[in-house]
Amino acid sequence: MSSPIGINQCLSFINLQLQPPHPGQVQRDGIHHRAVTISRQSGSGGHAVAAKLVELLQARTPPEECPWTVFDRNLVERVLDDHHLSSRLARFMPEDRVGEISDTIDELFGLHPPSWTLVRKSADTILRLAEMGNVILIGRAANVITRRLDYVFHVRLVGSLERRVKYIQESEHLDHKSALATVDRKDLGRRRYLKKYFDQDIDNPLLYHMVINTDLVTYADAARLIADAMSMKVGAEALV
Repeated sequence: MSSPIGINQCLSFINLQLQPPHPGQVQRDGIHHRAVTISRQSGSGGHAVAAKLVELLQARTPPEECPWTVFDRNLVERVLDDHHLSSRLARFMPEDRVGEISDTIDELFGLHPPSWTLVRKSADTILRLAEMGNVILIGRAANVITRRLDYVFHVRLVGSLERRVKYIQESEHLDHKSALATVDRKDLGRRRYLKKYFDQDIDNPLLYHMVINTDLVTYADAARLIADAMSMKVGAEALV
């Protein structure tokens, strides 16, 4: 499924965040500094939920603040731009694109920067975006990278294999066999990415504030549950 927010909008968000506050604008403190990470099984509706969540959070955000923005596939482009790397290296960002053997061989022969370097640069960018606030970060171990930031809310989306394969069939116009292979490949790649680079199990529920089964909850309701839970968390922190 295509990204709900384009790279130009993401860069506009960053430029706005880096500007000093205009007269009369109050800087946000730690209580109001918020971000969301979404980890998802392939075909569980991560981008659809993020798009609806942006609308809900934006409606609850003061107009003087920067708009809520989603960073997902476009994060690759942002990392490359942020660290002045050639755009041809985008295909080497390894969350679900590079197999273990291919990755090792390429590193041995110096065909691209070691994947650890790219992962570190990606983590640097994720942390910078989270610290700006008003962002939804999809994938790339964002939940693990930002786990020490108490204002970041972590979500995992799951669903049955049957429903997820059907979703990929419809969204990517594939036959059943190809959709099943796509789901398996992406899930395996994401699991390997988190294990290899962060020594974490992507299915560990303790990594998340909330795990949502999108077989049983619509994307709109999933977004509403997340937004409401975030509001309750902020309210509880304000009482401390």
